[in-house]
Amino acid sequence: MKAESQRPEGREGTIGRLNAALEAMSLAEKVSSITPAKIVFGSVGVLLALIKVCFLLLCSVTIPGSQIARTQLWTSRIT
Repeated sequence: MKAESQRPEGREGTIGRLNAALEAMSLAEKVSSITPAKIVFGSVGVLLALIKVCFLLLCSVTIPGSQIARTQLWTSRIT
């Protein structure tokens, strides 16, 4: 069975991948002992958080009446 068939699709899959990337950047920033690497990991984490927020806002705008994206935006951990 292909790994592609087990991947979540759509908005949930995208949010899941963004959350995983944010966690990986957070962990890498904590584990890194080199200051420039910490700065890079922190910056990438901020960019991923901005992408996540924009994606959630875009989903809430394109789906009329959707409260899911607005709720996730305020309840999810961004940093």
